[in-house]
Amino acid sequence: MKTPDGPVKKRRTTSKSAEKPKKPSRNEVEDAVRTLIRWVGEDPARDGLHETPARVTRAFEEYFSGYKEDPAALLEKTFEEIEGYDEMIVLRGIRFESHCEHHMAPIIGRAWVAYLPRGRVVGISKLARVVNAFAKRMQIQEKMTAQIANTINDVLDPYGVAVVLKAEHHCMTTRGVMKPGTDLVTSRMHGVFRDNALTRQEFLSMVNDH
Repeated sequence: MKTPDGPVKKRRTTSKSAEKPKKPSRNEVEDAVRTLIRWVGEDPARDGLHETPARVTRAFEEYFSGYKEDPAALLEKTFEEIEGYDEMIVLRGIRFESHCEHHMAPIIGRAWVAYLPRGRVVGISKLARVVNAFAKRMQIQEKMTAQIANTINDVLDPYGVAVVLKAEHHCMTTRGVMKPGTDLVTSRMHGVFRDNALTRQEFLSMVNDH
């Protein structure tokens, strides 16, 4: 069928199974690790490597455990008995370990998270858990920074949220351009942290002093 503008393109349809492939079994994952071991020139059957596929599989469960967590749910329990506290709350230097989605190389860094409460606060450990939930996934730092800030802003509805991440990416420090000691700094601001220069500067001074 043709239109004045040319032939009509058929829409590509995909099934639900095509959108989300079936999760491999543990045995399939271990077999994949054995393939990688053979590919680098080693023998997965030798004593030192015999249990490596199982160990790597367990390690990957830890590295990417964030997919099993709902970061928003971590912030649901809040406290309103705060005696009218309305100043900035800042959790500084939260260490995180992640993996870049391009090379699956480690990203090692720290996060600074702040918010200005609107009548209720959340336990500080929950802020660290939100950082961890997003870190334990395949990531790029820019996206992770936005995810942390957006989740806190959406769930707590504070007057403002600020997040800064500083991290070393092993995809460029231990391979590729080989620039050890280089870190990437990203930030995301909401509310008063974006609109008020003094509030933003107060937060950034706490980041830089740490």
